[in-house]
Amino acid sequence: MDYEAVLIQVLTLLQQEQRLSYRVLKRRLHLDDDLLEDLKEDLIYAKKLAVDEDGRVLVWVGEAAALPQTAPPPAVLSTSAAERRQLTVLFCDLVGSTALSAQLDPEDLREVVRAYQDTCTKVIARFDGHIAQYLGDGLLVYCGYPHAHEDDAQRAVWAGLGILDALGQLNTRLEQKRGVHLAARLGIHTGLVVVGDVGGGARQEQLALGETPNLAARLQGIAAPNTLVISAATF
Repeated sequence: MDYEAVLIQVLTLLQQEQRLSYRVLKRRLHLDDDLLEDLKEDLIYAKKLAVDEDGRVLVWVGEAAALPQTAPPPAVLSTSAAERRQLTVLFCDLVGSTALSAQLDPEDLREVVRAYQDTCTKVIARFDGHIAQYLGDGLLVYCGYPHAHEDDAQRAVWAGLGILDALGQLNTRLEQKRGVHLAARLGIHTGLVVVGDVGGGARQEQLALGETPNLAARLQGIAAPNTLVISAATF
């Protein structure tokens, strides 16, 4: 599985549950020891989104990273504001972003990623989708929240196909200007979730909790470059 896809799954699980033991993480996502160590290095030291606890537990701290010895207060999902609903979740992630970062100067890379994100955002807006999070060069998109439609599953698929089409047009410009070619993987799943405030203190986000986002991330992880994979539920 592509590293970026695994990273998105780990981030999603960690934001939802706030604390994950390494043994459970390896079992749930079928990680080997080397991949787990890469993820720990990335999340704890490079991105500073998590801290290690006693060599056994990964603890989410978000963008406002705490000291390594300090665990953040547990996340709270406000039951008064939480809402149970049917939701279609789309994950979109760039293919080969590590190689791209080695190829380009950081400022050029930033421009390329912003052009990619702007392209995706315009397509998603056409179908009234909601970008819940930007996860590095990945996007977590909800169709059905905050505005529900009878055809949210179709809207998600149209948005996904529209992104692939728009990236083709973007590549024409990027190849001429930067000499790079972008490819994306997309996955979509539809199911029940609970949407509400997740986080603590000033760091709160409206996120969907449940199996649906995890399955969408897994589908994105198995998609071939420039393809969209949907679940049977979405179909």
